[in-house]
Amino acid sequence: MAVPEESAVEYANRRLRDLLEKAARLKTTTDIDPPLPPAEFQGELGLSPPPDTARPYYLAAAEDAARRVYQNRAASTRIQDPDFVEIWNLFDILSVCGDQEQCDPCLVWWLIEELLETQSIDGCRIIFDYLESRRERLVANHFEKKNLVILRAFNELLRRLSRAEEAVFCGRVFVFLFQSFPLGARSSVNLKGDFHKENLTTFEAESQTEAAKDDEGTEAMSGVETANGGESGSKADAAKSALSTESGLYPAFWTMQQAFSNPPEYFFKQNRMEEFRNTLEATIAKFREVPKVNQAAADSRGAKRGDIEVDGQDEFANTFNPKYLTSRELFALELSDLAFQRHILVQALILLDFLLSLTEKSKKKLSSFPNKSLHFDYTLPQSDADWAQNIRKNISQYLTDGQLGGDQEGKYYNRMVETVLSRDKNWVRWKLEFCNQIRQPPVHSDDFNAAQNGAKRLSTSTKLKAQPMGALDLGFLREANVNENEDSQSHPHKSDLPDAYSLVRDVQNVDLDIDMAATDEEKKDLEDQKMSKTWRALRLMSKTKLGLFDKVDDGNNLECFIQPKEDPMEVVEQAGDDGEGGHEETQKLLDNAMETDDKVSAAPTPSGEA
Repeated sequence: MAVPEESAVEYANRRLRDLLEKAARLKTTTDIDPPLPPAEFQGELGLSPPPDTARPYYLAAAEDAARRVYQNRAASTRIQDPDFVEIWNLFDILSVCGDQEQCDPCLVWWLIEELLETQSIDGCRIIFDYLESRRERLVANHFEKKNLVILRAFNELLRRLSRAEEAVFCGRVFVFLFQSFPLGARSSVNLKGDFHKENLTTFEAESQTEAAKDDEGTEAMSGVETANGGESGSKADAAKSALSTESGLYPAFWTMQQAFSNPPEYFFKQNRMEEFRNTLEATIAKFREVPKVNQAAADSRGAKRGDIEVDGQDEFANTFNPKYLTSRELFALELSDLAFQRHILVQALILLDFLLSLTEKSKKKLSSFPNKSLHFDYTLPQSDADWAQNIRKNISQYLTDGQLGGDQEGKYYNRMVETVLSRDKNWVRWKLEFCNQIRQPPVHSDDFNAAQNGAKRLSTSTKLKAQPMGALDLGFLREANVNENEDSQSHPHKSDLPDAYSLVRDVQNVDLDIDMAATDEEKKDLEDQKMSKTWRALRLMSKTKLGLFDKVDDGNNLECFIQPKEDPMEVVEQAGDDGEGGHEETQKLLDNAMETDDKVSAAPTPSGEA
């Protein structure tokens, strides 16, 4: 039997109160951080419904219980009070339970939206501290249900914020949105290409005295006629001469903001291209003339650290102001300000890129894209396109070289601007393609393994190894102290045969070193050296003293090769002096000498051995 709706409401109220008491025991501080551990409120530990309860009834009951707790606490406690921590705990509990669908996943965001509407700007900053600390948890699950609530709440907050006075707070809101929404989401994309027409710039009207003077000067200039009765462009010359002064440039300069905010109205309908060209050229010329002052750097040097940092905001948060001061008295100072010049010139670069996208050649490239709302009927003439290209190069060069002291900061700034503009062109192309999905599907494991095996196969060397598997290691033939990088074939020691005496002495020295070896590794290296030198000594002696090889036992007794050879006649004479008993010994010596000579003469001589 189903549980009545009233029983579900009572159960949800009691259950939520128990969870809030548990949260108060887990979190003893009154600050926003740390967040409640999700493991303590999952499954049966959360807002799990009782058995045999209809899910829609219980979701409504859980929402009613949460709103009661929220309204009672929000109505009786200020956001700065310590007891307001119960609201932060309530939001944490609803976020965990919403991810488990024990309550509506959007419930926590509904309450946050109401809280933002009821708080002042300072209170909204505190709420945003909570949102930034819980961002990943709040948008991790069921984002497709929450995204509209998040957009509605933040758009309403942005309408309340002043872009001039709350620039940092606005930036925090935008950063939260950028980090929460997917990169390819269309919710915040201007698909129709609408311009910000509401951003109007007002400035002081020209005084009557100055207007009368300008009219008189204009009439005097227009009175000059050519021989055929024409005016010979006197009005254009008068306009250019008027722009050369600060008083004449002031109205035209601020009127240029109309072109920046609404280019289709300014260029397509009113056809004020010539006016814009003259004003922009006069502005750049004036920027080059006036002495430049880095007002932001001067303010930072003249102020103390305590004056710069206010409420945790450093000096960089106060250097940006999207609204211009359009007073006529401040115009000369603004023209000299380096930051002001950069703002105007960057706006000009953005507008020039837009105009260059309207040339006949550029429009042919964009004709195949499906988003026709970003296509304009206006085509920029070739003469205006050439002018736009040239003036864009001049602006980039001025941003690079026309800075204070000719330092490298100008090059860095211009490169940063060009990078941002190039990426903006890619975003425009993405909108022209109707915002295709940026995220690619994951690669299948079979395709990944096949690509990995193919990469290994292509990177494996097909050359034969220097020492094939199973071959005898002949590394002992290589001298340890010979440089491997030198050309061993052309080295001088290859052309000279070693001395047999030196080889034998080297073998004797190695024998002494083996007896004195301290480690097994050192002893093994010395034995390899002895084997190498012994083999080379035997190889060399085989050409001349092959008969003495019988006295060599396994590489030992090499001293026989270097001992002086005894003359048999001297031995006979010595034996004759010894008496008759020496005749038999003398005969044996003669026989041995003759036998040795016969072996040496009969032995084959090795050829081609070194």
